[in-house]
Amino acid sequence: MIKAFIDGEAGTTGLQIYGRLEKRDDVSIVSLSERFRKDPAARKEAMNASDVVFLCLPDDAAREAVGFVENPETVVIDASTAHRTAEGWAYGFPELSEEHRAKIRSSKRIANPGCYASGFLSIVYPLVKGGWVSPDYPFVCHAVSGYSGAGKKGIAAYEAEGRDPLLLAPRLYGLTLSHKHLPEMTKVAGLSHPPIFDPYICDYYAGMAVSVPVFARLITKKGTINDVFAYFAEYYARHRFVSVTQNSEDGYLSAAKLVGTNRLEIFVGGNGEQIQLTARLDNLGKGASGAAVQNMNLALGLDEGLGLESV
Repeated sequence: MIKAFIDGEAGTTGLQIYGRLEKRDDVSIVSLSERFRKDPAARKEAMNASDVVFLCLPDDAAREAVGFVENPETVVIDASTAHRTAEGWAYGFPELSEEHRAKIRSSKRIANPGCYASGFLSIVYPLVKGGWVSPDYPFVCHAVSGYSGAGKKGIAAYEAEGRDPLLLAPRLYGLTLSHKHLPEMTKVAGLSHPPIFDPYICDYYAGMAVSVPVFARLITKKGTINDVFAYFAEYYARHRFVSVTQNSEDGYLSAAKLVGTNRLEIFVGGNGEQIQLTARLDNLGKGASGAAVQNMNLALGLDEGLGLESV
């Protein structure tokens, strides 16, 4: 029986991980009463008695919590931003490459990717790795997300009675172009410079669409949209949770289509001069809790799809 402890189980991601694990008969969730959830000694004891620890905490608290883990066999999966570019940590996106998958399988320290970063990297990492663009390509990324990504306070604001009517409209944020996901987007993709990133929070609960347009004249490899589609389709052909398509819903792409799943879908569109690449996913699924459980499965030598939706 796998023992799992979720440090921060009352938060949005923690609750989602708990919900996925509690349905499994091979996992026993180690829980602390509300009285002891912030007690360092109790948390430390729970962590070292567990096979896997999920950190669903603010960055500084996550860094502190890692120091509590003394059991060399305990796998730590950090859902915060704290360790996504840190040395010695595996980046938890196994579909990016066989090297990423192998490192997750062998590591005791795994950094769960950011939700926006998952969408961006699913597109840009293959472009750079395959030589379609150079590392100094001037990427621009546009993204929309449901308000669940804003955390407890953000959710409360959107669901409050008599809320601010301005919340009805999409809201652009990260106006200083220094979003917290940019370091991992830049480093993991191997880019020379951070992309320009425009994220919007919108008036629906969950789901995300991340778009990266590229100019055909600026790509290194010359080819049509069909060539780009064929490349991405082959790149992800062996991965059950990532798919590639050229089809939309009557000319639209709904950011909420994959809510409740651990799937990520890449859409390839555009025209002869401009290519539009869009990744959509559940920001709480493949962008958070689903990815965390998938990484747990890999690190413990299990079928990566246990407890996850594969269709």
